[in-house]
Amino acid sequence: MNIYVGNLSFDATENDIEAAFGEFGAVKSVNVIKDRETGRSRGFGFVEMQNRESGMEAISAIDQKSICGRDVTVNEAKPRAERGRSW
Repeated sequence: MNIYVGNLSFDATENDIEAAFGEFGAVKSVNVIKDRETGRSRGFGFVEMQNRESGMEAISAIDQKSICGRDVTVNEAKPRAERGRSW
């Protein structure tokens, strides 16, 4: 299950996020989205959980709770929309 995590502290690391979600089940991957030019966090990321049940439990438990000093927004990630080429 893929989960969106928004309003992340710019200081939050992938390890911080994995620790928060790991309390609810196996975490397959964590990806904090970073600015291409500066390498700084853009304030959101994605967590992939091993199964849907633990993902849903993590969403309900972590949404609006603090990770690294900021209350995060957590919900099921929507599939990525196809973007056409703009030439």
